[in-house]
Amino acid sequence: MTTAPGLIAAQAKMAAAGVDQTAIDVFSHYFGELEAGATGLIREDTIEPLLDPPFLEGVEVSDEQAREALARTAIIRLNGGLGTSMGMDKAKSLLPVRDGRSFLDLIVAQVQQAREATGAPLPLVLMNSFRTQEDSLEALAPYPDLQVDGLPLDFLQNAEPKLLVDGLMPAEWPADPTLEWCPPGHGDIYTALLGSGILKALLDAGFRYASTGNSDNLGAVPSARIAGWFAASGAPYAAELCRRTAADRKGGHLAIRKADGRLILRDTAQTAPEEMHYFTDGHHHPFFHTNNLWFDLEKLYAALTERGAVLGLPLIRNVKNVDPTDSSSPEVFQIETAMGAAIEVFEGATSIVVGRDRFLPVKTTNDLLLLRSDAYDLGEDGGLRLAVGAAPLVDLDSKHYKTMQKFEARFPHGAPSLRQATSLTVKGDWTFGAGVVVRGDVTLEDTGKAETIPDGTVLEG
Repeated sequence: MTTAPGLIAAQAKMAAAGVDQTAIDVFSHYFGELEAGATGLIREDTIEPLLDPPFLEGVEVSDEQAREALARTAIIRLNGGLGTSMGMDKAKSLLPVRDGRSFLDLIVAQVQQAREATGAPLPLVLMNSFRTQEDSLEALAPYPDLQVDGLPLDFLQNAEPKLLVDGLMPAEWPADPTLEWCPPGHGDIYTALLGSGILKALLDAGFRYASTGNSDNLGAVPSARIAGWFAASGAPYAAELCRRTAADRKGGHLAIRKADGRLILRDTAQTAPEEMHYFTDGHHHPFFHTNNLWFDLEKLYAALTERGAVLGLPLIRNVKNVDPTDSSSPEVFQIETAMGAAIEVFEGATSIVVGRDRFLPVKTTNDLLLLRSDAYDLGEDGGLRLAVGAAPLVDLDSKHYKTMQKFEARFPHGAPSLRQATSLTVKGDWTFGAGVVVRGDVTLEDTGKAETIPDGTVLEG
């Protein structure tokens, strides 16, 4: 069988750019799937809903079990994302969240406080992309005691060529050659851990478990209790789930594959458009996947070395434009995999339902305004905790608040008080003065011109 010209060209391009051979092998595996017509779709009639996972609150974990497990746990945070959807061109984790401290500052505080409280060494390791590495490491420089046992503070996510939908050749874009490349999705964490040598280094230093999550989720604080439960379970891999609410219709979910009874992850990109009503139905699929994961480093290393680094995660085929800001630029495939999809690779993989306080992602300026407001308190463990019964719903006019530049200009004195708010909907262009208080359900209508809310105003629904 002859190798496709597109694959030969892509392999040469990756090798010339110094991409690790393990990543080239994994890319080649997925190129073959793409060429064979794989779409990555998971049909509803091939799965059963997951209805009765264990709940953390019902689990018995002794203090000793919890302490011992946490002492052998490393904290890994996915930090490759640029806040492009919020108009940023640097790591989203560098955004200030509370009192001028960024996501990264607060993650460091969480790790340091957990070290102090438990005596666990808890190495912190970031998975950076080539666009976030320099800035992020610079942001960690003021924390000289962060590094543990000479373990590096980060490793790099791999990069792969975007492939033209028409012909599967690597895309060329001379106007900005960096746009010819894309990350392989966060499923690349396993390939990158192996190829960078970090996985072996953690094992050699005596670490057995990893707790992973996104750097924009400040809810995923180091947890001795979950570490203790995971170690005692003997499972190779576990995913944290939360009960779905109306706000979680888009989040991926776990299901049971009928063919072999394995737990699998299904994301929106793997759902056929005509089956989205099943995907978004919180009664049908009642739990969503938080992307807070736990894995046994020994079992991960064994699986990766056995399979030549190819875990065989399901393909996610994303169709984009080579220049995402130019819809007339050629259409490309980005071959991606999801980190959470590894649940189907490991026999005996499991999941656990945790409190909603472990899931606080920031995808939009709506989310950021909420976390910056007094609706949340900063806990002793460095985690943000809801200070009210339910989080108010925030909906800011995307025309005026979507990018950080526009958002900051309209909240020059910080977030208004949302502690007594049920919802805040802003239509049109409103700039908030200092000390503004929102109570109940408040909607600001579009008046067609720029408006300012005076200092100290109380907005009541």
